[in-house]
Amino acid sequence: MSEREALTRLTGHGNGNGKGECGEKDCPNVYRTGTGSFLVQGQVSDLFAPPAGEGLVEIPETVLREAFRALGW
Repeated sequence: MSEREALTRLTGHGNGNGKGECGEKDCPNVYRTGTGSFLVQGQVSDLFAPPAGEGLVEIPETVLREAFRALGW
């Protein structure tokens, strides 16, 4: 199993209609790793330069709300 296959996709499924922010495409999304941390996929932001080894992405509020619902938060 690849590392990507080990991720749990929390968003992109929509609110019961099967169509998330980008329909069935692969953006933007929140994933949960096997260790319980999160990966966020979104548009790269250049608002400021993060430290080496880190990056900034921008995702819509609706995607975070969907992820929270998926986790039961």
